[in-house]
Amino acid sequence: MAVPKHKTSKARKRTRSAHNFMAHTDAHHECPHCHAVKQPHKVCLNCGYYNGKQVIETKADKKEAKKKAQ
Repeated sequence: MAVPKHKTSKARKRTRSAHNFMAHTDAHHECPHCHAVKQPHKVCLNCGYYNGKQVIETKADKKEAKKKAQ
């Protein structure tokens, strides 16, 4: 059976387990088009824009298109 040669110091032990207690910030940014909260490097689900261009069509866009067609 393996036996440690030296006592593990408090600093070494606490450094090893410190990652469990680190404060993680939620990565959320504001959409420059509609100012809704979105994840970085993702399409805004509120307006459908990414990098200044509309990439996906949202439900609101579909409703507006129906109203214009009538």
